[in-house]
Amino acid sequence: MKHVILSLILLLTIQVSYGQESIEKISESEFSIGKTIKIKSQLLNETRDLNIYLPLSYSKDSSKTYPVIYLLDGSKDEDFLHISGIVQFGSFSWINMNPESIVVGIGNVDRKRDFTYTSQSELDQKEFPTSGKSENFISFIEKELQPFIDSAYRTTEIKTIIGQSLGGLLATEILLKKPDLFDNYIIVSPSLWWDNEKLLDVQSTSYISTKSIYIANGKEGDIMERTAKELFDKLKNEENPNTYLFYDFLEDKTHGDALHIAVYNALEKIFKQQKE
Repeated sequence: MKHVILSLILLLTIQVSYGQESIEKISESEFSIGKTIKIKSQLLNETRDLNIYLPLSYSKDSSKTYPVIYLLDGSKDEDFLHISGIVQFGSFSWINMNPESIVVGIGNVDRKRDFTYTSQSELDQKEFPTSGKSENFISFIEKELQPFIDSAYRTTEIKTIIGQSLGGLLATEILLKKPDLFDNYIIVSPSLWWDNEKLLDVQSTSYISTKSIYIANGKEGDIMERTAKELFDKLKNEENPNTYLFYDFLEDKTHGDALHIAVYNALEKIFKQQKE
C-alpha cells in the first residue's frame, strides 16, 4: 500500500510539474478600448472628462470619417464600456448593424444639475437642490463639445445622442427645443415626471433635416411607463414627415437594466431604416 501511495504522489508531482513547465508567459501589456481626455469648459467653468472610443480602422485609414455617438452618463464606471462594446459589435462586417462610429462618453460632475431644467415643483427643488442648469449644459454641448470633437477627430455630420433616466430627460429637452443638435435620438427610461411632467407640454421646435427617434422603457411603474409612451404619441401625432419613430416596451427589463438591450435595439432599427 505504501508503494502505491508513493507512486500516486510521484505521478501527481510529475503532472503538476509538467503543467507548470508547459506554460510560459511571453509578455504582458495594457489593454485599452479608448482614451480619456480632459477639457476645460468656459461655459461650465470646470474641467470635464471625455472618454473616447475610436473604431479599430481609425488609425489604419486616415481618409475615413466617422459618425459620432454622444453618450450621457459616459463615465468609466457608468455606461461608456458596455455601450462602446455594442457599437463595436454592431459594426463588425458579419453583423453590419451600424456603421463604425466614434463614441464620446461625457463624464459626469453633477448629473442632477446638468440634466434638469428648473422645476416649479417644490418637491423636485427639495430633493434636487443643485438642479436646473440644463440650459448651460446644452450650450456646452452645442458651442464647445461638438466643435471640439469635430476639430480633434475625423467626423461626419451624423450625430447621435444616448440618454437614460435623467439623461433621457435631457435628450428629450434637446429634441424638443434644439432638435438640430443631433440626427438620432436614443431616449431610454426618460425621467419625464420631472416638473410635474411639463416637458410633455412643450411645443416641438420644427426642423428640416431627418430625425430618427427611438424611445424605450422597461417595467418601471405607472408614471415612467405612461410618460414614455406619451412622448412617443406626442411625436407621432405631430406627423413630421422627416421623422422616423420607434418605441419599445421592454417588459422583462427594469429601470436599472433596460439601457443595454434598448441601445442594441435602437442601433439596429435606426440604421436599418437609414439603409433602406
